[in-house]
Amino acid sequence: MSVEEQTRHRMQIQQILGVCHRLVELIVRGISLLVAFVRGPAQSQPPIKDLTLLHSTTTLALKIRNRQLTSEDVVSSYIERIKEIQPILNCVVAECFEEALKEARKCDELLKSQDAPSVEFLAKEKPLFGIPFTTKDCIAVKNMQQTAGLVIRKNTVVDRDAEVIRLIRSVGAIPLALTNVSELAMWWESSNCLFGITKNPYNTRHIVGGSSGGEGCIQAAAGSPFGIGSDIGGSIRMPAFFNGIFGHKPTKGIVSNDGQYPSAHGDDQEQLLAIGPMCRFAQDLTLILKIIADKNADLLKLNQKVDISKIKLYYMEDDGGQYLISPVDLEIKAVMKRVINYFEKAHKVKATKVNIKKLKKSIALWLANMSCKKEEDFSYELTNRKGQLNVWLEIIKWMLFMSNHTLVALVTAIFEKCGLKHGSEKHVRLMQQSKDLYQEFKDILGEDGVFLYPTHPTAAPMHHEPLCKPFNFSYTAIINVLGLPATACPLGLNKQGLPIGLQIVAGLYQDHLSLAVAEELERGFGGWVPPAIIA
Repeated sequence: MSVEEQTRHRMQIQQILGVCHRLVELIVRGISLLVAFVRGPAQSQPPIKDLTLLHSTTTLALKIRNRQLTSEDVVSSYIERIKEIQPILNCVVAECFEEALKEARKCDELLKSQDAPSVEFLAKEKPLFGIPFTTKDCIAVKNMQQTAGLVIRKNTVVDRDAEVIRLIRSVGAIPLALTNVSELAMWWESSNCLFGITKNPYNTRHIVGGSSGGEGCIQAAAGSPFGIGSDIGGSIRMPAFFNGIFGHKPTKGIVSNDGQYPSAHGDDQEQLLAIGPMCRFAQDLTLILKIIADKNADLLKLNQKVDISKIKLYYMEDDGGQYLISPVDLEIKAVMKRVINYFEKAHKVKATKVNIKKLKKSIALWLANMSCKKEEDFSYELTNRKGQLNVWLEIIKWMLFMSNHTLVALVTAIFEKCGLKHGSEKHVRLMQQSKDLYQEFKDILGEDGVFLYPTHPTAAPMHHEPLCKPFNFSYTAIINVLGLPATACPLGLNKQGLPIGLQIVAGLYQDHLSLAVAEELERGFGGWVPPAIIA
């Protein structure tokens, strides 16, 4: 058989498998709809009655500094909101409400005292003074649990803050609650055997994403002014997309990963992992990123004013047809066209469509970068790093409803054991291709370009649907491989009332560009869509 015939034969097989994959997706969607019908009508988040919840973090901080609001009132407002949404959405796994209120009262007492710091001092040194925040149950908060959704860690309490939490506390912010994640933060639906499943605030039949899904949910439902997530394959950006909020994955190495569990194995995984902000208002991303980047903030030029008309805009509507990945929804493609038209009309910026062929290998490249030595694989993680889990025995226990692990975690462990071997010839080849792809992006973006790309091929699927399309996270994962900054930007709701949007990718250390574009799109398209408001 000639090379041409082999290529044609391979393409035919891929086409057949693609059709079969789409058929499976449709069947699973039908089953999901049937299960949802049996369980009863969908719910959505309750309306907002307290208008304090509609302020950005930046505005709340200003009002507290100027004595227009008290920290105790703000913290109380968010506590009441969490109590309201939690029975419906199940986004919170631990809270420290009493401690938060005590800290808030101390803030208010300081502002009333004779030694009260000036407004200018607070704005510069304590920009989050008196502001509550939340974070995912993977990032250490002193004297709170850190389970990462693993049953064996249910009694694990940490004795120090992660570095990012220490930095946020140091400028006056107050921890309020921890939010739900997928088991060991390695799946894009937030569900585990400890705390159950978190539901989408726009329609409880749909997922919130993962692994920072509880955080995306609580932000969208106005249960927290801002939150902190982590992202190794899209774990900030997918929840931001599914829940209609903003989320930013910083340039690799900018924000400390200290205190994140599970921590990375080796330099390759460390370069993939990034901790970043999640919030409802674009302007808050820059404020929070400055704080958590600490001494590295100057590398990002966050104080530099961006002239949108001088930005070079590039885009791709999809990955070019990657194997076993769902096609991009027409509504997502349509919103990208509206964004491109907006920049051309409002700023005379004409977008350039590019064809980056290596994006068709996104999943393979990410898996290569995620691969680790055999003794440090996912089976090792599932034992809380105390040996190797007997996955096949655990599968049998799962079928008998006796396992403490989710099916997807067990399948992930099996997939990893049967998959790409660290240090193999194929692994080395894929790692080189990752470097080649980074160079291609570097040449395209330079220091003044941004790349518009789908965050995900579809709006939030129904619960458990990701099982039939496990690799759909490829659109975010490949950006982790590149180490580039990316901002998830909401762009309204689709016809089913679910959020959709795009991710904005910039060059290395050019975070200020993707953040500026996100702020511009918020002005042009409205950003976060709040629930009903009862004033």
